[in-house]
Amino acid sequence: MSTPEQYVSVRYLVDDVDAAVDFYTAHLGFHLKISAAPAFADVVRGPLRLLLSGPASSGARATPNDATSPGRNRIHLIVDDLDSEIDRLRDAGLAFRSELVSGPGGRQILLADPAGNLIELFQPVREATRANT
Repeated sequence: MSTPEQYVSVRYLVDDVDAAVDFYTAHLGFHLKISAAPAFADVVRGPLRLLLSGPASSGARATPNDATSPGRNRIHLIVDDLDSEIDRLRDAGLAFRSELVSGPGGRQILLADPAGNLIELFQPVREATRANT
């Protein structure tokens, strides 16, 4: 089955759908596609569709009781200027869950949404920089 808009969808279980929508739209560049709050909302950024499922949603009800805490998995958002993003988000009062980490592929830092789901902000190494190292 094909639709004109193709998304990669990730479901995040959240405690408060409205708070999650506010977080993703105000701070991370997502826009609201569908809201059935307090049960569910759907936010989109490019090809990524986050299904924000509250406790009353069918997605949350299908989750086994022993899988109720946020996992170590995370969405990965590429940014052009990580330092500017860190400053902007700190100025907005957000706290990060990790220190800035650098590796051969780039630099990253983690923050969490209001329910504790992780988001990785990642700035890749530019090819010219990598070739000169």
